[in-house]
Amino acid sequence: MSTALEARGHDLSGALWTARLLRDAPEEIAAVHRDYFLAGAQVATTASYQASVPGFVAAGMDRSEAEQLVKRSVAVAREARDRMDGDGSARWVAASVGPYGAVLADGSEYHGRYGISRAALRDFHRPRLELLASASPDFFAVETIPDIEEAEVLVQLLDDLDAPAWFSFSARGLHTRAGQPLAEAFAVAASARGVFAVGVNCCAPADVLPAVRLAASVADLPAVAYPNGGADWDATTHAWVGGPSFDAAGAPGWVDAGAAYVGGCCQVGPADIARLAATLAVAA
Repeated sequence: MSTALEARGHDLSGALWTARLLRDAPEEIAAVHRDYFLAGAQVATTASYQASVPGFVAAGMDRSEAEQLVKRSVAVAREARDRMDGDGSARWVAASVGPYGAVLADGSEYHGRYGISRAALRDFHRPRLELLASASPDFFAVETIPDIEEAEVLVQLLDDLDAPAWFSFSARGLHTRAGQPLAEAFAVAASARGVFAVGVNCCAPADVLPAVRLAASVADLPAVAYPNGGADWDATTHAWVGGPSFDAAGAPGWVDAGAAYVGGCCQVGPADIARLAATLAVAA
């Protein structure tokens, strides 16, 4: 989402990131969903990764408007999907649930040590999950979670809502970004009744295959994998460092290892998804 919106000329440097456009230009978010669908994507992840009532209120909105904007993220994706009905392709809307650190807009989703209690994490995540659920997405994409403690809180909330979800961690090698064994993280995520896939996202492409193999062996569920383009995010300069290494040619190997849901995260645009879809179609 962010990659495609920036390519359309939008400045996403503020604390709200893509969520700002839910208020200022929702039609642009809809256009990006459509571009990805036309490229062959089957799942639209909503522009709610960095959207929260506290975040919108801090940006000067009242609580009622903030709540409506969180729900709008799902409505925009659903409308974009529904406009394409009738072409014979099945498509879904996943409500993006990012970590608490994403709302801080300081890169802390890449280390997960926020210095707050589990109760505070529950108080943050519960209202957003409830708002997103009320807008009727097909499922949740709980994504870029860096820390097992936050995962444990989210698993309980998903069970309380009885909500279907895939659950993916931000990882480096075979550890979460907080430094915990990824095997333990996958086991926690898989313990939620409604979680139907576990895996990784927002990671280096080279980390995907070993993570998928581990997820398949630990969780006894299909895996989900959508890495970044290959560069590293520098939270100090708010810039990507390094060159691209995303290669659609690796995706059939991810599928063979147990991934049922594959795609791309930051710096992976519609053209990359088109190559991914074409590669997987040939491999099938």
